[in-house]
Amino acid sequence: MVELSRASAVLPLHGGRAPRWLFGRMVRLAACIVEVVVGEYGVWGLLERLSNPWFFQSLSCVLGYDWHSSGTTTVTCAALKEAVNPLGLGVAFCGGKGRASRKTPAQIVERGEELGLSSAKLEELVYASRMAAKVDNSLVQDGYQLYHHSFAFDEGGEWIVVQQGINGGLGSARRYHWGPGAELMGPREEIVCDVRLDEALDMTAEASGGSRGASVDLACEEPRRLRRMMAEPVAAGQSRLDGWAGRRTLVMPRGINWGAMREAYEFQPRGYEELVGLRGVGPATVRGLALVAELVYGEGASWEDPVRFSFAFGGKDGVPFPVDREAMDEAVDVLSCGIKSSPVKLEERTRALGRLRNCIPPILSIRL
Repeated sequence: MVELSRASAVLPLHGGRAPRWLFGRMVRLAACIVEVVVGEYGVWGLLERLSNPWFFQSLSCVLGYDWHSSGTTTVTCAALKEAVNPLGLGVAFCGGKGRASRKTPAQIVERGEELGLSSAKLEELVYASRMAAKVDNSLVQDGYQLYHHSFAFDEGGEWIVVQQGINGGLGSARRYHWGPGAELMGPREEIVCDVRLDEALDMTAEASGGSRGASVDLACEEPRRLRRMMAEPVAAGQSRLDGWAGRRTLVMPRGINWGAMREAYEFQPRGYEELVGLRGVGPATVRGLALVAELVYGEGASWEDPVRFSFAFGGKDGVPFPVDREAMDEAVDVLSCGIKSSPVKLEERTRALGRLRNCIPPILSIRL
């Protein structure tokens, strides 16, 4: 098992498209590596490794893509989707970038039926896909808008997600990983980026537990009463009590979906997942409920950016922890084995091994 709780990825936004000659080779090599990994570790082992930010990043390097480009996520996922035959290996890849991401539910049903999954299991997978995207777009409010969603699952119904968000103002992207067995409402940890924000609302954090509970209570209130709690913008020169909190993020959003709040009131959600799973409950509504929960009931949410900033296997100076040689060697061995076992030309195998040796660039010094 390749163990990873911390990861680093530098993903500046790059335009353009992967040339067809490169993508075709990526597909062929990806098919070979996937086949070897499944043969050695099983489908679960494949899903576990692809959901590992370090392994995924290394794989993209081996396949020939520029390591620090935002395209590593979208193109590598596209290559895997094209390379893997669900009936041949018992694993399916769905979704993609932009419009392709919106086809994920239909593709899950299509591929799942090929793998013989029941209709109930397919509904669970479609729900997991939708909620994973909603969590990273609405419950983790870090300013990165999701534009890529890749969903993979096996014939037993185990699933992973690799999705990416964009922040045009900062000129960077964030990748969000979900491993097999992930809890939809659990704390988000596998988020990698080269920018840490001073503030980011994280409703998945343990520290936000009280806020989540208060949000559910508020949603069960009559919407007209809730609306009165959410102060309207004040005139110039006037101030509000929430200004004394010293946090500029305590500005109430204006785009709350009151139709969704009416539906929530009629539905009476029993928990936070039921609340945020309702159609129309988006980032503004989540944020508004969190702010009222803090201002009225004193139940504050976490404003600490959950992004991860450390080495995959440690640093040579022991910071943030000593190098885990065993984990590093295993990751390299898995990829090397896949390359050497592939039927692609010797020249391409040699180049891939060279990229693997050089896939770890110098770590940039950034202010946390």
